[in-house]
Amino acid sequence: MFSALYHTSIYLYQGLLQLIAPLNPKAKLWVDGRRNWSEHLAGALAGNTAPVAWFHAASLGEFEQGRPVIEAFRQQYPAYKILLTFFSPSGYEVRKHYAGADIVAYLPSDTPANARRFVQLVHPAIAFFIKYEFWANYLHELRAAQVPVISFSTIFRPGQLFFKSYGGFYRSLLRHFDHILVQNEVSVRLLDSIGITRRTLAGDTRFDRVKQVADQKKEIPVAAAFRLDPSGNPVPVLVVGSAWQQDMEVLIPFLNGFTQPLKVIIAPHEIHDDEIEKWRQLLHKTAVRYSQITAGNTQELASADVLIIDNIGMLSSLYQYGQYAYIGGAFGKGLHNILEAATFSMPLFFGPNYRKFQEAIDLIDEGGAVSVSNTQELAAAFGRLYTDEPARQKASATSRSYVVRNIGATDKVMHIVNQLLPARR
Repeated sequence: MFSALYHTSIYLYQGLLQLIAPLNPKAKLWVDGRRNWSEHLAGALAGNTAPVAWFHAASLGEFEQGRPVIEAFRQQYPAYKILLTFFSPSGYEVRKHYAGADIVAYLPSDTPANARRFVQLVHPAIAFFIKYEFWANYLHELRAAQVPVISFSTIFRPGQLFFKSYGGFYRSLLRHFDHILVQNEVSVRLLDSIGITRRTLAGDTRFDRVKQVADQKKEIPVAAAFRLDPSGNPVPVLVVGSAWQQDMEVLIPFLNGFTQPLKVIIAPHEIHDDEIEKWRQLLHKTAVRYSQITAGNTQELASADVLIIDNIGMLSSLYQYGQYAYIGGAFGKGLHNILEAATFSMPLFFGPNYRKFQEAIDLIDEGGAVSVSNTQELAAAFGRLYTDEPARQKASATSRSYVVRNIGATDKVMHIVNQLLPARR
C-alpha cells in the first residue's frame, strides 16, 4: 500500500508543479530545469570513460553540508568525475557553476522510468545521499546495478515512518544503503532497533564546512567601520543572520526598546526591497542599507545603529564582527545554520522551532544558546548577557568549543568510502 502511495505522490507532485509553473517562479525553475534532462545528461557525459561519483543534495543547505566530502573525495580520487544533483532550484540555481563538480544537474523526478534511465546514463561507481534523501526508485536501481550507496550526515527521529509498525516500505529503503553515517546516538539506537547494522556514528559534516568557511572568511570593510562609534571606539554588535519577517516582528520591538550601546547588522534570508524598507520605517534607530553606503564614508556608518545587508553571500563572513548572534527561521519552518555563528565565539539566540536541529538542542543544553518565544523573552535573555560580561564570555567559549570538538565527520565518511572503493582509488 505504501509503495503505491509513494509512487502516486511522486506523480501528483510533479503534475502540480507543472500546473502552477506559469504562475510560480520557483515551480517554473523546477519544471524547466528537468525538461529534456536525459538528452542534456547524455551530452554532458558523451565520451566519458572515467568512473563517476554521484552526490545528491536536496538544496543549498545540504550541499554545504556535503561539500567537505565532495572536496575530500576529489582530492583522494582525482581520476573520478563528480556529478552533483539537486532537487530544489534554491540549491541548483546558486551552485550550478560549482567548480568542485564536473557536472551539476537537477535530479529528475523519482519515477521508475526516470531512475532507470538516469542510472543507465550515469553508470555511477558510487552514490552519496546527503542527510534526508531517500528516493525509492533511485535506490532500487542503484542496488540492482550493484552500485555502493552511502548516506551521510543523516539524522533520524522516533516519529519517522521508518520506525512505525506500518513503515515496512520505508524501512526497506534503508537496507539499500551500503552504509549510513549518522549524526547522533539517538539515530544509532533507532537504526539498531529495526536491524540496520551497517551504520556508523560519524557526526555532522557541517562542522567541517563551517571550519572551512571560518578559515576562509573575507574582510568586509563596511562592517569593520560600522562597528565603531563616531569617536572610533568599538561598540557591541549583534549580527542577525537569515532574518524572516516573523523574526523581525520579535526583533524590531526589542531593538526599539534597547537603550544601551549596540550596533546591529541584519542579513535578511531573502532580499525584497519593500520588506527592507518596511523594516527601516518601523525601526526607531538610524538604519542604512549596505548597497547605499558611499565608498569611504565612515562617518555615515559610525552614526548608524543598524546596517541592513541587501545582497547574498556575505553572512558567513559578517559573523566575525559580532559579539552576539540572532539566527532566523525558528519562528517559521525551521532554524537556519547556527554553526557559522558559533564558530566565531558568540552566544546565540533564536526562536522556538529548533527541535529538529541537534546542534541547537546541544548548545542550549550547554549554555551557548538561548531559544526565545517572544520579544519579552529575547529582551530578558539578551539583557542578562549584555550586563554580565563573564557570562557572555562563557557562552561564547561554549559555542566555539562545541564546533571545535565536533570537527572530523568528513574523515569518517572517507574511511567508509575507502573500504567500498579499495581498488579504484
